Amino acid sequence: MSKFFYFRLALTNIKQNRKTYGPYLLTCTITAAMYYLIHSLANNPGFGTGETHAVLGLGVRITAIFAVVFLFYTNSFLLKRRKKEFGLYNILGMEKKHLSRVIFWETFDVAACSLALGILAGVLLDRLMFLIILRLVQADISLDYQLSLRPVLSVLILFGVIYLVIFLNSIRQIHVAKPAELLQGGNVGEKEPKARWFLAVLGAACLAGGYYISVTTTNPILALTLFFLAVVLVIAGTYLIFMTGSIALLKMLRKKKNYYYQPKHFVGISGMIYRMKQNACGLANICVLSTMTLVMVAATLSMWLNMNEILEQRYPAGICASVNREQNDTSVQIDSWIDEQVKKQGLELVNPIHYTNLSFTVLENGMEFITEEPEDLSLLSEINQLRNLYFVSLEDYNRMASQKESLKPDEVLFYANREPYGASGFRVFGKEFQIKEVLKEFPVEGMVSANVTSSYYIVVPDLQHVARLFQAEQEWDGRYFYYRDYYAFDLEADDETVMEFYTALRQKWMKEGISGTLECRIASRQDMLETYGSLFFIGIFLGALFIMATVLIIYYKQISEGYEDKKRFEILQKVGMDQAAVRKTIKSQILTVFFLPLITAGVHMAFAFPAVSRVLALLNMTDVRLLAACCIGCFLVFTVFYILIYSATAGSYYRIVSNGKERGCR
Repeated sequence: MSKFFYFRLALTNIKQNRKTYGPYLLTCTITAAMYYLIHSLANNPGFGTGETHAVLGLGVRITAIFAVVFLFYTNSFLLKRRKKEFGLYNILGMEKKHLSRVIFWETFDVAACSLALGILAGVLLDRLMFLIILRLVQADISLDYQLSLRPVLSVLILFGVIYLVIFLNSIRQIHVAKPAELLQGGNVGEKEPKARWFLAVLGAACLAGGYYISVTTTNPILALTLFFLAVVLVIAGTYLIFMTGSIALLKMLRKKKNYYYQPKHFVGISGMIYRMKQNACGLANICVLSTMTLVMVAATLSMWLNMNEILEQRYPAGICASVNREQNDTSVQIDSWIDEQVKKQGLELVNPIHYTNLSFTVLENGMEFITEEPEDLSLLSEINQLRNLYFVSLEDYNRMASQKESLKPDEVLFYANREPYGASGFRVFGKEFQIKEVLKEFPVEGMVSANVTSSYYIVVPDLQHVARLFQAEQEWDGRYFYYRDYYAFDLEADDETVMEFYTALRQKWMKEGISGTLECRIASRQDMLETYGSLFFIGIFLGALFIMATVLIIYYKQISEGYEDKKRFEILQKVGMDQAAVRKTIKSQILTVFFLPLITAGVHMAFAFPAVSRVLALLNMTDVRLLAACCIGCFLVFTVFYILIYSATAGSYYRIVSNGKERGCR
């Protein structure tokens, strides 16, 4: 026997099974190329700052996990189709160790071809992706772009391990199976599944739990903390519901005699019931991938489109400064610096704001603001109660808001930046305050919009009185609190002049060692562009990966079922079923369950909307209408795409069961 016999046999097998190997090889190539791209971009020094690298680094890890799970999953479809062929080789005298050699060379051929083409495609597209990200973050075109061997080595290591695991799993299944089992491996039917009510109830409970968390969690921090728990519950519930609910649906349709005993319904429903366990798993995979794609693209798209508004909200003025009061002359000192630099550059301040506040963190318990430090802030109930309090004097508020409000000694004006405060008053430091009015807006609330904790602005008649109450608390001795001066102003100047002013002020700030923060809207704009632009790129990138996975799962699902149903339709055509009836039967069979994943994904997306909107609020994305519009738009576009997949796969299914007599399924 020639030493190249198994190698040539492997190539022949791949060619003969090109309908199943072709899409698999294409998927492996695209996955390798995309992993190379995201890894190369994440380690490219041409981006300069760390925001883009951090976001792309997250994309590298997600893509690696996706590649491991998805390629292993899709290979199972190939192995199922090939078992009959391997069983025939075994019956004809080829030992299982020889089958292992054939499988090795088939795996090697796919690996070598996909890795070579994938790395080549990645290298060719690398520069283009680099320029696209620079365009998204509106950065200057960098000349520091360079190719690196590091992504190539990473691709070879990751996918080498994946193909090794795939090979070992394939030979394991071949060695444990008997020749007769291999001969029937591609056509093994399933017993009619029983209704498993416990799993159905468990699935419904998981979905209800995930939906409940999303709808009822109003605190953004708690929403972020519980979001992944809700995702796990919804995914588990989806699989359980599809495995039990789809069977119940088909059995219900079978009981309807007027519907079931029709040629176009009888064959499809009877066939799907007996293989619904595998069918349900595929449908659940499609549903989960569709939901992930829709949520990811809609969220990142909304942030990208709303970026300018987010920037304006986060920075209510061109330059914002916060100074921690440690000396009595700190306020006067900063004022003098600003006036000195304004005169030096011949500029003029526009809409200047200056106020003082006293701020600290508390736990909200009804009308009581608890100032004692909790023992364990990891408790979800305590995280949900965490608040930032900002006390501002009435004099400063009237000056900033151009108002003429008046307050009694125990009265306050109250503003909540996120969650509404429903009580008519509150108690803190042993002192009760009555809320005279709940403000709809506050002049500088954007300065705290980046805080992950909800904040309350409280306007009091006398700020010094609150400070004395604070200092009188024995439990708070040595605790952190902030007595700050805030400055915010614009300059009538171009961006370059504003940056010169900011740079000079910052140099003075750092030289004197001032405790506080100094921010400039123009200087911060690039950081925000990089963060949101990178997130949008990752959303589109991973969305494309998930769509590719969805297409391949649907394709293999239809191909596998086509080969399983081929003999059944051949018999039906021999006993008189014409081509028109075959088309109607196929259309009914596919439509019965094909659009369930899309509908369920839409329901998941609707229930995920509240949690997603609150998580995005932590990134200053508060335009709920824009997010809703992006969700609806993405769902409609995906629906059109989904219908196109249906048309293509229905045609493939029809050509298989009809022996290629016609070209498509109408």
